[in-house]
Amino acid sequence: MLSVEKAFESIVATAKPLTTERLSVANTSGRVLAAPISARRSQPGCDLSAMDGYAVKSADLNGDMISLKLVGESAAGAPYIGAVKTGEAVRIFTGAAVPEDTDQVVIQENTEARNGLIYMREIAAPHKNIRAKGIDFNDKQCVLDAGTFLTPKTIGLAAAAGHGHLMVHRAPKVAILSTGDELVAPDKKQFQAHETVNSTAPQIMSLLTSAGADCSYLGQAKDDLSSLRKHIVAAADADILITIGGASVGDKDLVQKALSAESMHLDFWKVAMRPGKPLISGKINDTIVLGLPGNPVSAFVCALLFARPLVDKLMGRPAPLPTGVPLPLAASMPENGPRQHYVRARLIGTPGQRKLDPAVDQDSSLLSVLAQSDGLIVRPPHCPEAKIGDMVPFLPF
Repeated sequence: MLSVEKAFESIVATAKPLTTERLSVANTSGRVLAAPISARRSQPGCDLSAMDGYAVKSADLNGDMISLKLVGESAAGAPYIGAVKTGEAVRIFTGAAVPEDTDQVVIQENTEARNGLIYMREIAAPHKNIRAKGIDFNDKQCVLDAGTFLTPKTIGLAAAAGHGHLMVHRAPKVAILSTGDELVAPDKKQFQAHETVNSTAPQIMSLLTSAGADCSYLGQAKDDLSSLRKHIVAAADADILITIGGASVGDKDLVQKALSAESMHLDFWKVAMRPGKPLISGKINDTIVLGLPGNPVSAFVCALLFARPLVDKLMGRPAPLPTGVPLPLAASMPENGPRQHYVRARLIGTPGQRKLDPAVDQDSSLLSVLAQSDGLIVRPPHCPEAKIGDMVPFLPF
């Protein structure tokens, strides 16, 4: 069996980011920027008023009550055109261009307008209530680096910098295939006692979709070679094929045989971890194949450790092996065996004093325990007993 580190290196570290494509900036959420972008303008492009009020020359202000002649108005999108002389003021609104001859905005609440004159008692404070040209970013300044994960906030920045389209890494196409005669759809009207509801496919699809993958469901293959091969062929254009179930050594575990019949090059089959030992890794032409175990928690842990970082890598994001952050235990844990153990646990305690409470039952079929957990405690192979208060690595979900 491979160690988790060796398996990760084989699956993720050797993968390369996918080709790029140019998309409308509004359609790039969840994508990764393939090249840095620089601003095509300064933001703002000129000095703008931060308040409603009057644009004045600060030299006219001395703290005593003065009167200034109102000579015009500057509104957002409709700047004042013309010179502003000593003793004059321009009515200005938030977001409007500050007239070139003025250098201070006096807020409306501190003024009084009568008969074409503006009265105020204000001290000189050059640049007060003014957003200076380029205060956000300047023309030709790099505003987003290659590898940036595009979210609404970064998309807004790219658009403000004058980019209507962005070059991004293509989202990987992930085909997900369930296997097993016992599986039935979650919305089946009547369940038989011997049936198992297919919970893993939507779970894995949700996990990878949230990472930016373009996921499709191939359906459910029966436990026979013909059905398996037919479904595998349907994933020919996928970047990643994920099979769920049938990866172990039983008579009905035919996934590896079906994949081999479709010319898969097998990299490895077993990983020294629990849950999740029977993990298939290989390649069919350019399609990366991951065969997940059938137990739902085993499948989820394997997808969390290998499939999601693989999506990150293909999209151009950093994809290190998830190793966790150290947190103290609220309960003792026994020494570990030869396989790396990923233990479901809850966070308890107040913020700043969080502790880890490992679930009592770690059976890999228990989705209720998974749903109530906040992450996984990582127990390396052959690690000794851990006592209350000991620091252990924790992978938050």
